Amino acid sequence: MSTTSQPDTPAARTPAWSVGDHTVRRIDETALPAATGPWLLPGATADVVTRTPWLRPDFADEEGILRLASHSFAIEVDGLRILVDTGIGNGKQRTNPAWHNLNSDYDARLTAAGFAPETVDVVVLTHLHTDHVGWNTRSEGGSWVPTFPNARYLTSHTEWNYWAGVEMEEARQQMFQDSVHPVRDAGLFELVDVADEGTEIAPGVRLLPSPGHTPGQVTVELSSRGERALISGDSIHHPVQMGHPDLSSCVDIAPELAARTRHRMLDSLAGTSTLLLGSHFPAPTAGHVRREGNAYRLAPAVPGVAAARG
Repeated sequence: MSTTSQPDTPAARTPAWSVGDHTVRRIDETALPAATGPWLLPGATADVVTRTPWLRPDFADEEGILRLASHSFAIEVDGLRILVDTGIGNGKQRTNPAWHNLNSDYDARLTAAGFAPETVDVVVLTHLHTDHVGWNTRSEGGSWVPTFPNARYLTSHTEWNYWAGVEMEEARQQMFQDSVHPVRDAGLFELVDVADEGTEIAPGVRLLPSPGHTPGQVTVELSSRGERALISGDSIHHPVQMGHPDLSSCVDIAPELAARTRHRMLDSLAGTSTLLLGSHFPAPTAGHVRREGNAYRLAPAVPGVAAARG
């Protein structure tokens, strides 16, 4: 496992990691405000964070405030261009002030990395939360249309069935209306039955069931030439949950199940060469899981810079 290091050019300054023959690029959307940590992980108090010294300086500041980010991962696999999660999106009406009417250069970053929207083949949605589906669509002529018109948008059947069967509050209904339903109406939405042992969607790319945060959440496993990586989704929102695996997110639908999923994941990764890529981890974003006492820590793997694909 190595980082990808190539000359920096104006065309692409995209952090990237190699996993055998696969290249994983981080497509940045936005850093999340300092208030996000106390809201999202209320148990991660300043005292808890400062008593976990390896979190600083990358993942928290000296006052114990967590750093979090919104980004996607773009992957090259045997000629396929795969995007994992699509962030918050631009121009969406949201109740969360940090997400409301965002105006980021995410689409330009994606294109500069060699993943222009029309070239993306597969979009994997780890779960159907607002900050993971936003760039599914873009505004065109007053309507929301698929951002990736030639892609299959994949999510788990379990995830879709859950949201189809519950009464959603108005804000979540709005998110489905502007970021999910237009993709489904265009015939691009595809539900996947994810087996307990995982389901392969491309050579060396598997969806693994990771329930708790939502009932049908998946993580994404990459493997090639004996190397392996795992994209966490929201099974682990922040590395503080590695030092304190029982810490729950305020938006976990089943907190106890989410904690069991997190414990199982971290135990399976600890001491291995598998690269963990956090869906909300700030830079350096990825690393290797190591045991520390009765818990875990992240040994960061600093990315290189990948040249854009033509």
